Amino acid sequence: MGTLTLLFHLSLRNIVRYRRRNFFLFAAIAVAVGGSTLSNSLIRGWQVDMLETAVSGLTGHIKIQAPGFADDPSARNAFSYSKPIVFGEQTPILGFAQRINLPAVISSERETRGVALVGVDPAMEGISLYRDFEVEGDTLTGPEDGRLLIGKMLAETLQTKLGRRVVVIVEGADGKSRERGYRIAGVFEAPMEWSEKMLVFTGLTALQRTVGTDDFASPVTELSVVLQTDEDRVAARDELIAQYPKLEVKDWRQMQPQIAEIVDLVDAIMVIWFILIMSALTFGLVNTLIATVMQRTQELGLLRALGMNQRLLLIQVVMECVGIMVVGVIVGLLLGVAMVFGLGDGIDLAAFSESVEAFGMSTLLKPILTIEDLLLFGGLSVLVGLFASFFPARRALKISPLMAMNR
Repeated sequence: MGTLTLLFHLSLRNIVRYRRRNFFLFAAIAVAVGGSTLSNSLIRGWQVDMLETAVSGLTGHIKIQAPGFADDPSARNAFSYSKPIVFGEQTPILGFAQRINLPAVISSERETRGVALVGVDPAMEGISLYRDFEVEGDTLTGPEDGRLLIGKMLAETLQTKLGRRVVVIVEGADGKSRERGYRIAGVFEAPMEWSEKMLVFTGLTALQRTVGTDDFASPVTELSVVLQTDEDRVAARDELIAQYPKLEVKDWRQMQPQIAEIVDLVDAIMVIWFILIMSALTFGLVNTLIATVMQRTQELGLLRALGMNQRLLLIQVVMECVGIMVVGVIVGLLLGVAMVFGLGDGIDLAAFSESVEAFGMSTLLKPILTIEDLLLFGGLSVLVGLFASFFPARRALKISPLMAMNR
């Protein structure tokens, strides 16, 4: 223990003695670790944003539909929701919502567009993107409200506005078209532009009266369930399959496989990006540390002449290198955390909205930093420093007292 303490003091003294050289090493390590921390927090934010967008975009973690609805989205392929959802205590949910979601045509005095007509109960839509709408005018008061809530971009396309009347054509449960006039109660703005262009909302019960029949008075086309965590998704899906054996029960990964693949790739992207940055840093560290050892030939040779064996010399050089790396990593992590907090409001990507939404993201990217990521970056960085210290330590072992005297 006394020998290790002596080596620690020698290493600390050498780090302090060569202040200028080590300062640049600290700075390089801190910038690399801080930059990788920030970039990985943005990538993590991208991952979480895609997951939240996939779940909140009227899909939920799990969606229940009638067989055949995905191929033929019409009220003829709706179902009646009467049996309540029951989950075990080990599968907590945030909520669920029943809806009618049908393709429709909306017409104003000047334009006609294809849209998705969604009948909702506003009280149940706290689990969907509906909760994030900024509405000009009135929101829907309840499932009986027969007015419309349309997106701002759709209102501009239709050249209509708040309080005006529009005509909506939708297919009923009997296969016949229903045409009805609606008054626009409110115009909403949403984080995702596609929802402003494509979604039109009205009351669930009001829409059921429009598309239903005497034999099928209360059709529902989907039932979305949102869980507290995505880890409970598989267990919850299995429970719902058992409860609704005659209906199709799918999770968001089955309904949006492209987004699921991207979410899975994000972890690999983070590791690859970290390896690239640390690899570049490692080459710089190795070259600098080897040059440092060569400058200290006389000092290291003197230690050998005084009786320090190769093992102790190896430990001392590794201690110095790892000490430099640890300090640089700590400063880098603090720098990365500070930059993440500096971007707490997120990065506005509205100028690239079409490209961003193609990846299932919202136009506001917020960095997310977890304790697990910090520990991972810190641990891997120290391991990189330990690996980089092997080469200068190996070079130091080749220095003999005779070589030091000749210098």
